[in-house]
Amino acid sequence: MNQKSWKKLFPFSKIESYNITPSIINGENVNIRPKILSDGESDYYWRSDPELSNLDATTPITLTLKEYLKYHESELKYPSNWSVRFGIETNEKIHIGNCMYYDIDFKKKSAELGIMIGNKKYWGKGYGSEAVKLTLIHIFSSTEINLVYLHTLKSNFRAQKSFIKSGFIFKNFIRKNGYDFVRMEITKSSWENVKKPQNETSSNYKK
Repeated sequence: MNQKSWKKLFPFSKIESYNITPSIINGENVNIRPKILSDGESDYYWRSDPELSNLDATTPITLTLKEYLKYHESELKYPSNWSVRFGIETNEKIHIGNCMYYDIDFKKKSAELGIMIGNKKYWGKGYGSEAVKLTLIHIFSSTEINLVYLHTLKSNFRAQKSFIKSGFIFKNFIRKNGYDFVRMEITKSSWENVKKPQNETSSNYKK
């Protein structure tokens, strides 16, 4: 992909390195920010948790903490050109989860969304829904991506309800690796029609 095309899709990126470094996006109860080195330990325990892995249709990692922290540091030093990752934190700066968009397709102007609230003390309190809304504000306001989709387990009704609140609609069922998933999508045009005014005023995205 040439530099001109990359700059058009991500006007805020540093073309020389192709690194995407968005600023913090502040919400009412949570903020999303670029991943940092100190996230590594909490990320390790979340990715080692069988319950969290089951919700994500994956298996717990088997690396040691030392091995994972080395991997985490490498990810930060050499970020992918095809994904953007955020840490989710409370107003008190407590790291409670992560969200990202990845598999960016520059021709189709689409990307897949992923989110996890790893700190179970914050489940069921709307933090995940708000983080998704903030991520959509970033995507649709600061890139030329027009379609965001996601896959969640068919049995995960709580997640589906949360995504519907953020404007996602059901598309179809997909079976992959022995799991049944629901594919949900949101387009930029539909997001613009359903977004609430406070989503714009309560968030502070700095280009």
